[in-house]
Amino acid sequence: MSISPLMPVYPRCGVRPVKGEHCHLIDEDGTRYLDFASGIAVNLLGHSHPGLIGAIQRQAETLMHVSNLYGSPQGEDLAQRLVDKTFADTVFFTNSGAEAMECAIKTARAYHQHEDGDSNRTELITFTNAFHGRTMATISASNQEKMHKGFYPMLAGFQYAEFDNLESAKALVSDKTAGFLVEPIQGEGGIRPASDEFIHGLKALCDEHDLMLVFDEVQCGVARTGKLYAYEHYGIKPDIMASAKGLGGGFPVGACLATEKAARGMGFGTHGSTYGGNPLAMAAGVAVMEAVANDEFLAEVTEKGERLRSRLEQFIGNYPDLFDFVRGKGLMLGIRMKVESRPFFVHLRDNHQLLTVAAGDQTLRVLPPLVADNAEFDEFMDKLSAGAASFVPAAS
Repeated sequence: MSISPLMPVYPRCGVRPVKGEHCHLIDEDGTRYLDFASGIAVNLLGHSHPGLIGAIQRQAETLMHVSNLYGSPQGEDLAQRLVDKTFADTVFFTNSGAEAMECAIKTARAYHQHEDGDSNRTELITFTNAFHGRTMATISASNQEKMHKGFYPMLAGFQYAEFDNLESAKALVSDKTAGFLVEPIQGEGGIRPASDEFIHGLKALCDEHDLMLVFDEVQCGVARTGKLYAYEHYGIKPDIMASAKGLGGGFPVGACLATEKAARGMGFGTHGSTYGGNPLAMAAGVAVMEAVANDEFLAEVTEKGERLRSRLEQFIGNYPDLFDFVRGKGLMLGIRMKVESRPFFVHLRDNHQLLTVAAGDQTLRVLPPLVADNAEFDEFMDKLSAGAASFVPAAS
């Protein structure tokens, strides 16, 4: 029997943080770790950010929760900020990325099942190696067997095409297709940015067949790539988008954003959430938007990302048997390895107090807080270098 009362669905390691300071986590035994995992792209303002803490404290003193049956000045504030800065006309708030994805999937289907639509269009074309969450709908939207095992039958309504292969996607379009669901930059799949040709091709197919283009920006959104949302890198606009992780800077906040046209099927009673959009979460989201949704901050993220990537690309040449290449955008970077990345990620954590994240395709994710700068980058490179020098890959 497990010692912990927590359900053993995570392979929890021996790191047990009790405090965070800027870009570091402190364990209960006092060990200090450089946190370049950021709660998997969540803590974009680092730990103990005074603006975020102050906003949450002030809101907690006045109103923490109220039913969505009442007006929401706090929710309207954050929603308006998102509408003003994105393609969207309307926003539904959730507690997590998976919930935002559930709303996005329902919105795409409801668009076609509206009285002016085609009720036969119920399928979304999704892509290989995607990760959209852990609910039944979101694991069904992924082709990954490891997430399906133990939970059959999967939900109907999803077809899987090859990521970044436009012809593969085009071949699956039928009179049942409602739209495409895609991560513009795959996170769990290995920090894999989609090509311009692929994204533009999906957009053209949507325009041609009146399909919904649904972006999952749960991990790559909210300034992580040097744009507020990654779709801006491609010069196109999705119809529906899921956002979460960094949106609350550490407080649970998710959002489904949509155009007015795309949301035409989402009327009274079609969706809901008890806690989604609660005043405390909205205060956190507003504080994050105030910090990151401006040209100066986004330009800094771009510049920092280019600087860190340049250092990484120069560094990996010292270990040609260990590292392959660097990819990503902004401060969402992946180091593809020539060996499995998980043992190296564990080695960095346990022996060099450096927190990163393993991903698919033998990739080590580097997701620093967006407020990290030269001092933290120097520390990161020192720890990474020491880790590479002392790492012994398992015998094949």
